Amino acid sequence: MNILITGATGFVGQSLISHLAADERYQIFGSVRRLDPVSISSVNLIAVGDISSETDWTSALKNVDVVIHLAGRAHVLGDVNNVAAFKSVNVEGTLRLAEQAIASGVKRFIFISSIGVNGSQTYSEAFTESSAVAPHAIYAESKRQAEDLLRSKLQNSTMELVIIRPPLVYAVNAPGNFQRLIKLVATGLPLPFGITKNKRSMVSLKNLTDFISLCIEHPAAAQETFLISDGMDLSTKEIVSFLAEGMGKRPKLLPVPDIFAQFALTILRKPSIYVQLYGSLVVDSSKARTLLGWNPVEPASTALKAAGASYRDRRRMLD
Repeated sequence: MNILITGATGFVGQSLISHLAADERYQIFGSVRRLDPVSISSVNLIAVGDISSETDWTSALKNVDVVIHLAGRAHVLGDVNNVAAFKSVNVEGTLRLAEQAIASGVKRFIFISSIGVNGSQTYSEAFTESSAVAPHAIYAESKRQAEDLLRSKLQNSTMELVIIRPPLVYAVNAPGNFQRLIKLVATGLPLPFGITKNKRSMVSLKNLTDFISLCIEHPAAAQETFLISDGMDLSTKEIVSFLAEGMGKRPKLLPVPDIFAQFALTILRKPSIYVQLYGSLVVDSSKARTLLGWNPVEPASTALKAAGASYRDRRRMLD
């Protein structure tokens, strides 16, 4: 089976390629914007240029059975409101890939979306696949639009569609908010999460990689949408504590009431940081277990400790 992974050199792409390369049944191809001197030895890389409605995927799709679409425009600091850029890459670019995949005879299209399609936080009930969509940012809205266009385009097609909406994906080399958090924990500074009781669903890189791999061939995954997580919902206090434990540290957690943190971050015009650190976002990933028989390959506690330990070891090597 020939598999094309877009965004092959990205955070998730590299992990997925490493995982699939161990399976002799798969021939792995990866698309990138441009070829880099540092190549991935276990995959055939194909340069497709920038992703848009004009991208030519023909060479990358030749004889491909399954497409796993990871590539896209993510949150770009200082450019989060560029509607046209997000639409060009995440919506129009995705549709272009799907159209050419259909023409090339691809059997299954796996689209990695985002839990942001459902919203930025939960209150009394967890998000499920039947929850209403309520994108909280332009990035999430672009993913919602891409999902809708894919469903419409593939409705009368022989190409099967699988949509996966992960929450925050983490590992020691995770970009974005998790990387900032792990660096903050490593400083050993006192942190204001001592009495925080929120709940956050996340998914470790290893768990997400394993689930995507299952969706490549499982017959019950066809035409389905999945919300995926570790199945272990943690407070920010617990997340910090597990990271610190992995680093061999004892975290200094101050008992700061959430209302004080909300006030301070509002004054600093950082309300989204309050939601991420003190709000709850709980995902019910039971559909993946009941329909596909999937179970996380590692618990969140183990994955977080491993991320902390890996960060500590890397720092020591650099010192």
